[in-house]
Amino acid sequence: MHREDGPSAQPHIPEPRTPDPSDNDGDLRFSVLGPVRAWRSGQALPPGSPQQRALLAALLLREGRTATAAELIDAIWGEDPPSQALAAVRTYASRLRKILDPGVLVSESGGYAVRIPADALDLQVAQELVAEAEKARAGGDRCQARVLINKSLGLWDGEPLASVPGPYAETQRARLEEWHLQLLENRLELDLDVGCHAEAVSELTALTAAHPLRERLRELLMLALYRSGRQAEALAVYADTRRLLADELGVDPRPELSALQQRILQADAELARPAEQPAPTTTQPARPAQLPATVSDFTGRATFVRELGHRLASAEGAVMAVSALAGIGGVGKTTLAVHVAHEAKPHFPDGQLYVDLQGAGHRAAEPETVLGAFLRALGTADAAIPDTLDERAALFRSLLDGRRVLVLLDNARDAAQIRPLLPGTAGCAALVTSRVRMVDLAGAHLVDLDVMSPDEALRLFTRIVGEERVTAEREAALDVVAACGFLPLAIRIAASRLAARRTWTVSVLAAKLADERRRLDELQAGDLAVKATFELGYGQLEPAQARAFRLLGLADGPDISLTAAAAALGLPEHDTEDLLEALVDTSLLESAAPGRYRFHDLVRLYARACAERDEQPPAEREAALSRLLDFYLATTARVFALERPGDRLVDHLASTVYEGLAFTDRHEALDWLYREANCVLACARQSFVGTRLRRAVDLLWAAKDLAESGANSKQYESTALAARDAARASGDAHAEGRVRTALTNVHLVAGRYEQADEEARTARELATRAQDRAPLYWADNDQGIAAAATGRYEEAEQHLVNAAERARADGHLPGAASALCNLSRVHLFLGRTTDAIDLARQGVAIYDKLGLTVRLANGRYALGVALTEANRTAEALEQLAAALQIFIKDRQRLWEGTTHFRIAQAHLNVRKPAQAAQHAEQALASGYMGGERMRAGILTTLGEALHALGQTDRARALWQEALAHYEQTGARDAERLKALLTPAAAA
Repeated sequence: MHREDGPSAQPHIPEPRTPDPSDNDGDLRFSVLGPVRAWRSGQALPPGSPQQRALLAALLLREGRTATAAELIDAIWGEDPPSQALAAVRTYASRLRKILDPGVLVSESGGYAVRIPADALDLQVAQELVAEAEKARAGGDRCQARVLINKSLGLWDGEPLASVPGPYAETQRARLEEWHLQLLENRLELDLDVGCHAEAVSELTALTAAHPLRERLRELLMLALYRSGRQAEALAVYADTRRLLADELGVDPRPELSALQQRILQADAELARPAEQPAPTTTQPARPAQLPATVSDFTGRATFVRELGHRLASAEGAVMAVSALAGIGGVGKTTLAVHVAHEAKPHFPDGQLYVDLQGAGHRAAEPETVLGAFLRALGTADAAIPDTLDERAALFRSLLDGRRVLVLLDNARDAAQIRPLLPGTAGCAALVTSRVRMVDLAGAHLVDLDVMSPDEALRLFTRIVGEERVTAEREAALDVVAACGFLPLAIRIAASRLAARRTWTVSVLAAKLADERRRLDELQAGDLAVKATFELGYGQLEPAQARAFRLLGLADGPDISLTAAAAALGLPEHDTEDLLEALVDTSLLESAAPGRYRFHDLVRLYARACAERDEQPPAEREAALSRLLDFYLATTARVFALERPGDRLVDHLASTVYEGLAFTDRHEALDWLYREANCVLACARQSFVGTRLRRAVDLLWAAKDLAESGANSKQYESTALAARDAARASGDAHAEGRVRTALTNVHLVAGRYEQADEEARTARELATRAQDRAPLYWADNDQGIAAAATGRYEEAEQHLVNAAERARADGHLPGAASALCNLSRVHLFLGRTTDAIDLARQGVAIYDKLGLTVRLANGRYALGVALTEANRTAEALEQLAAALQIFIKDRQRLWEGTTHFRIAQAHLNVRKPAQAAQHAEQALASGYMGGERMRAGILTTLGEALHALGQTDRARALWQEALAHYEQTGARDAERLKALLTPAAAA
């Protein structure tokens, strides 16, 4: 269904490729690691007859050595050559000379030879890459070895010497196939060495099915499963292997396999640790260097620098060092920590990690989000990053074990926030800054950072302003730093402004600071001291700059784009950019990236205080947030319209004054949505008040792709729950009906069908009361899905028929197509397979006519499922494969995994268990719609595939895990699992 009932990088498996003729500047190139072929300047040369290809292959594989005529006759025909064999050889050689370059095929000593450069033959290129890989591995660089072997494997294009006749080709083909398998084993071993064990399981499952007696593959599969936390399956693989070897060969597993089983039984900690941490699969360095730049004018703090430096250096000993700096905002905690961290870099050669935890703001960074960023920086692919906080923290500690890495946790909220982020092993260290003193952080070395001494403050001021100006007005300079409360941030802002204004004297600045009306009254206490420092910079802004500072500080979100800022300010982009860059120059704003800006959290609080105090008329604050909401709603609606042409939802959204951004194509639009996801959801959450409530709810509804993406699903759900509470509190049935429709989708994606049904019922009642037609279609559609998922098929059918009728009446053709595809699934449940296929085809036809993409993928998915049930597997796989490619391209990770599952079921239907197992494993690795219920279904299918492959113990382990879920939820599938687990079924 369109909301399924029930996306670590994969280990790099190179796509088969033919050698690129252009790689050799127009020279001849040849391949034998697939069909025997030749190219010149990108053009394929005529291959000739099979015997002619056999002659060419025999000469190419001799790597320039001469083959006699007798050897060639034997290679092509073996013991039964034709009577004119010698003449035939000469004819083939003559034909080859005509198509090859002069001097390539030479005659000598009664025989022939092919003379070409080593890089002209794919086999020799592959051999050279493997030799380089072996050198890299021997030198300890497993990551480079893995890259090189992947390049070698990428040269293969199916069966070597494909369709080439003769005994020589047959012998060489067997040799090359065995070498290819050895290369795969070596590559997979390297995958495990660098920590890609979870992703390797799928490929190893398929390979062990194809080569069941190859013990090395079984050993690698056991290790990959064990390191993926699937110990029971790992032991089941051993049991399957032992039984298979006894039945087929009458032998026991080799000692290495038995030893591995014992280590798994003993939960050997060393076995769970990869030989080397994963290499980055992107442009990120393997050894992160994330420290912000240290300031060139760092001054004072010598005692603290020595103390902290000594503590960090001690991390090379037996314990992990944790130092926590505490102090008020603006006291220089971050500057000191960054400076000390740079000084300590030689002690941490494996890298330095940094994060701003935003602890002083309303929305501190979540530890699981931070861990995800750290894991990526350490080379972990997105698909390999676990979902839960505990799993991410455990993987983070595992990756740092045995390494020397410094972690700088800046601006922490409290000890609870940072505990999961601590390395926990000797050799590593953590440096923490916070506004609170972390007395509850066990084992931490606590440092209370106070304001600068007058001498240190004056030296810092002098280094920024210049010796000449300060020396001439020393007393005025002392007045300035005293007025700044000796806070480093305040001194830096004041000094920077003075340095930028050559016509000002120090006395002018001192006189400005002497006016206490320009500063907050409570200068000496807590945050008020920080606000006083900001007051210095704010008071020197031009009116337009000050307005921009105040209004942009009102917006939630981690940062803001230039286009969004222009909308909030109601100004053209170029004027907005000038204002924002001026604010960056005053240190009141940070440039996060080209075209993106962010406030330090304390500066944002100060900016909001200024807006409440200074913005006139006060309604301008609300107007700025309204303009920003308009921008996000209008732009998100354009993304929705490009993604779903013909969908009437956009016609039911609240109108906006701002038109939003225009996009050249749907991919650019989707890039914007996923890039701005955090800001879009933050704006929506902030706007669940007053006249903005309905538009904010519509923004959430239009951004529904974020609920199904996997990456933003949790944040979307929490925002939707906040919207529901706000709408309910305000008594706005119109807004509450719509947000409950969005929540229904959230529950369906997560497989919470009872909650989805309840939300949809409530949404229908509210929409009817508010006379809002838009949610009614979705209520019927969603209740139909929920009813079908919980076995209420007749009720589901009625809901979906109603949904289709409502959609047609509203001219909502994509909605009608969705209802038809969902109705197709209901007909499958009711045994009406022919009707199910017809309904799905109707849905696909509508989607195809409208030029839809992701929705077309949903339709093809539904059709593929129906065709699978009809045992029309070839057609089903064609539809599912087309759907899968669209889901991958559109970054619909959960749908991608769900489609892998359906492909696995289709393969299982036609007794192709190896392919079924591989796709089921890919479904588990990618993520899936439908939550834990879908996971249980995938485990069941994977178990059936493995059972068919003779891996009964591993199959039973999977079924038992699935059964535990079904029994917990009371699902009807439990009885089927129990039947599979009976001895009679297993036999």
